Amino acid sequence: MDKIKLTIDGKKIEVSKDKTVLQACKEINIYIPSLCYLKDVNCSSACRVCLVEANGRLLPSCSLQVEEGMNIITNSKKAKEARITALKLLLSDHNRDCTTCIRNENCELQNLASKLNINKIEFEGESIDYELDISSDSIVRDSSKCIKCGRCVQTCNEIQSVGAIDFSNRGFYTKISPSYDVNLGNSVCINCGQCIVNCPVGALYEKDSIEIVKECLYDENKYVVVQTAPAVRAGLGEEFGMDPSLSVTYKMASALKKLGFDKVFDTNFAADLTIIEEGTELLNRLENNKNLPLMTSCCPGWVKFVEHNFPEMLDNLSTCKSPHEMEGALIKSYFAKKLNVDPNKIVVVSIMPCTAKKFEANRNELICNELKDVDYVLTTRELGKLIKEEGIDFKNLEDSEFDNPFGESTGASVIFGVTGGVAEAALRTIFELTCDEPLKDMNFTPVRGDKGIKEANITLPNGVVVQTVVISGLSNARKVMNDIMSGKKNYQFIEVMACPGGCINGGGQPIVNAQTLEDIDVRKLRTNAIYNEDEGYEIRQSHKNPQIKRIYDEFLKEANGHIAHKYLHTHYQERSKI
Repeated sequence: MDKIKLTIDGKKIEVSKDKTVLQACKEINIYIPSLCYLKDVNCSSACRVCLVEANGRLLPSCSLQVEEGMNIITNSKKAKEARITALKLLLSDHNRDCTTCIRNENCELQNLASKLNINKIEFEGESIDYELDISSDSIVRDSSKCIKCGRCVQTCNEIQSVGAIDFSNRGFYTKISPSYDVNLGNSVCINCGQCIVNCPVGALYEKDSIEIVKECLYDENKYVVVQTAPAVRAGLGEEFGMDPSLSVTYKMASALKKLGFDKVFDTNFAADLTIIEEGTELLNRLENNKNLPLMTSCCPGWVKFVEHNFPEMLDNLSTCKSPHEMEGALIKSYFAKKLNVDPNKIVVVSIMPCTAKKFEANRNELICNELKDVDYVLTTRELGKLIKEEGIDFKNLEDSEFDNPFGESTGASVIFGVTGGVAEAALRTIFELTCDEPLKDMNFTPVRGDKGIKEANITLPNGVVVQTVVISGLSNARKVMNDIMSGKKNYQFIEVMACPGGCINGGGQPIVNAQTLEDIDVRKLRTNAIYNEDEGYEIRQSHKNPQIKRIYDEFLKEANGHIAHKYLHTHYQERSKI
């Protein structure tokens, strides 16, 4: 890359000509405050907090491209005063109930105000009363805390291509809202929660289920069962200051037992079950050349995206419920009967890295025997809060195992937490279902990695070539779907995860501030934690899980059979495109 020369705070440097001034300053360890900027997401220069003097003019460094001979002063009195004024103006129309805010101590606006020593706001003027939008099953919008930085808009429109929210009105009355000012619950929002993890303040957050779960735990007439998704173990530790590369699987199980759940199960078990059902479904479709490509249905954000945008391809979605919904249905049927517990007294709580699972749990299509498969969903963040509230010393907990029958799993199930994991887990099993030879290499590297679109032609032992594509991030999914619809592309198997990187980067995972994301690839560290756990399993193929074999012998009988379809499969519906 071509280099150019410029001067920053009297120091002559050389940087690549594609850099911004903010990036150039970071390279030489000069701190410039920023707020609306988020690496790879947003550089709208909306907040004006990163102002610098460039050849005598005040300009936002996040969007200012370096130029040959440019003279930048970052620490002048003029620049510092302008930044503080910009920040005070943002705070003047901000709901400053910080101590009770969901982002207290993890708010970029709060942290910046502290860093710049702002303890008085002299711009107390007109303010707007906003109504709290609680219409969504997953996400709450509090516009009184919105600083109109545009991160959520950029995320929703560009990264996810959903277009549920955008700017409206002008000047002082500018706001961010769904089209036609409808509430979020009636919009095309797919509940992925990427807007939440990219919001610097408390303007967007998950709908809280902590209190109702606590009430269930206190109720002696209820039998409360909890299950944990694969990606939660690669994230939960961050809520307690632990390294993102650490998997906290068995400390998490111990914490859940201390919280008083009657049984602590692992959704990984149902991930293994999903592979048997979905793998069999794929082989049947390949044999009959029907409803191809098969598209995964584990991600509720992706499923709702298809319902809104590509209803003509609903039959291509796998009919398999997502793993935690499968497990919920089995807890209230198979497990209830084995333990002689009234299913009506069982409460199933899922711990998920995903806000869309809250919406999914309330779908009418996921009711079996007049009972919801899953009653309540807590995000990784909510579990962290619950553990802290109960005074549990998470870091120093003794390890604990999950309870059976839904506590035993394989390496194939844990990789469901990363993009490519479902495809890889399915391929590990499909290979052996189509021949008598054991699989020698468990790692299907073509479907691994953080690229948004990964293509691979997988040749099965019977000679069938499975044209596969693995996608994360819904803008990538829209591109691939449009290519399929136009005939440009042809696949047999499609894995989609709505969130970039997969569930390890889900909308319910710990929120990482913009400054940290500049220095650390948290997504990569969480991914490594998942793959390291997979490597540590003695059994790494779903069909070899002994508890999976047992449940088919005792209850389900056969994959894709009548009983399996009653409890483990579902259907979908077309939704409005507006």
